[in-house]
Amino acid sequence: MTQTHTPVKRGKCASALRMIWRQRSLQLFVLFGVAYLIIFSYIPMMGILMAFKNYKISSGIRGLFTSPWVGMKYFVEFYTDYNFWSIIRNTLVMSLIKMAFTFPLPILLALVLNEVRNVKIKKIVQTTSYLPYFISWVIVVGFAQLFLQFNGVINVMLQRLGVIDKAIPFLTGEKYFLPIAVVTACWKDMGWWAILFLAAITGIDPTLYEAAEIDGAGRLQRIWHITMSGIRGTVTVVLILALGNLLGGGLSGSNFEQAYLIGNDGNNAVSEIVQTYVMKMGLSKGRYPYAAAISLCQSVISVFLVLTSNFVSKKASGNSLF
Repeated sequence: MTQTHTPVKRGKCASALRMIWRQRSLQLFVLFGVAYLIIFSYIPMMGILMAFKNYKISSGIRGLFTSPWVGMKYFVEFYTDYNFWSIIRNTLVMSLIKMAFTFPLPILLALVLNEVRNVKIKKIVQTTSYLPYFISWVIVVGFAQLFLQFNGVINVMLQRLGVIDKAIPFLTGEKYFLPIAVVTACWKDMGWWAILFLAAITGIDPTLYEAAEIDGAGRLQRIWHITMSGIRGTVTVVLILALGNLLGGGLSGSNFEQAYLIGNDGNNAVSEIVQTYVMKMGLSKGRYPYAAAISLCQSVISVFLVLTSNFVSKKASGNSLF
């Protein structure tokens, strides 16, 4: 059996090598991408060892291999920390609430834009909706603070209209943190993700709409049965990716930026999440092994969420990422 298959395998290898040589100019571009992944994604994974060792930053890279092994010490310490449940709760609540808004709104915007027949208005709305994506979170939060501070535009306007007697503490009140995070995330990222769904909609055969209209299907029926069915695969892939990054902020992936920039002593009870806690433990207090252990826990949970959501989606609808 081995002798029978050996020539076939050699023939396939030779064919693959010939194809690579013919595409050598294109393969060269691929090499840059592979090199980028190796240097900035795979080599840094050696830092995972830090979570299992009594590592000191003064020992440098060599210390990753020579430091004493402590096993699961830092993982146990995190799970028994008195802040553990509040940090996990804040992270999950923030991520789930943002996910509930940032995932369906781009789909809704794409469906609405697809139904607009005026090309000029469609282009204006599409351009203005995705431009905020290119603005830094620092600038976005800066604008939000200008509008929401005690003497900001919103407080001044509400006071002049007689709606409120004194300024509302939007930036320091615990109950205002999540609404601010959700609104800014939707405003910044909604238009960008809508482009992806619009691209999927353009791939739908127009004759399907014509046939449905001849059969008497209304606009909402055409949207539901044709448009939504046509982009189901794209929606599934985006949902799986968003669930995989659930602890990081779902589709927007901006939990850290928002919690770090909007969070303060006044709303710390709801704005302290896993990512900000890791930064404080690692950079502020110099507890790099402890911070690495927490980050590793988050990464493992994210991988589990991707695999689980992909499996459920494949079994339920037949659409999956892999």
